[in-house]
Amino acid sequence: MSLAHSLPDGYSDLQKTMAQREKTAVVLLSGGLDSATTAAIARERGHALAALTVDYGQRHSRELEAAGRVASALGVRRHVFQTVDLRAFGGSALTDAIEVPKSRSADQMAQGIPVTYVPARNTILLALALGYAETLGSTDIFIGVNAVDYSGYPDCRPEFIRAFEQMANLATKAGVEGAKFTIHTPLIAMSKAQIIKTGLRLGVDFGLTHSCYDPTPEGLACGQCDSCLLRRKGFAEAGAEEKVSG
Repeated sequence: MSLAHSLPDGYSDLQKTMAQREKTAVVLLSGGLDSATTAAIARERGHALAALTVDYGQRHSRELEAAGRVASALGVRRHVFQTVDLRAFGGSALTDAIEVPKSRSADQMAQGIPVTYVPARNTILLALALGYAETLGSTDIFIGVNAVDYSGYPDCRPEFIRAFEQMANLATKAGVEGAKFTIHTPLIAMSKAQIIKTGLRLGVDFGLTHSCYDPTPEGLACGQCDSCLLRRKGFAEAGAEEKVSG
């Protein structure tokens, strides 16, 4: 699958007007189950979907491929793939030669910030989404952050989202001229089981998604990283059969 930019370089005034009329929302789409559910929620709320998927130099391309599948299944109108290679900085097990933790208990996951944290990742992703939204004439940005069943990342917390939203309305032409951006986080207070139940209700095919931090050379989920364990726990608590891509 090509990860090339799927849109022309600029947008005409007519395109912006159409986006506003359609109530277009920009959705950060990683290819995981959280972002897929977030996109489905945005669609349920009446938004036309413009997705942004970022290749930030993560360990593998499986989730990028999954994002393309999810976008097609959800009827995304515009899908942009953008590359920002954070391997230049490293500092994370997802962007550097650092081992991904495996087989950790729930107590271990709850202590501290793990090495899978990517420095400033959500700040960078939201900044890109903000630029994309402003060019489209959209003021709605959806991101699938979660502050319940997650790995302790500081950029998944409600206070971070509120701070970024305030910044967005100070730092943009649209914000200065009175168009107020909203950062939507519909999953932020949900458990993984609640997220899965919501996605199933909205018709999300979780078999298209990919969550693993460290897949095998064949692209299969390792089953032991924090993300795999949280996903498995969520399906079990939701009373649903886990579907894994690959």
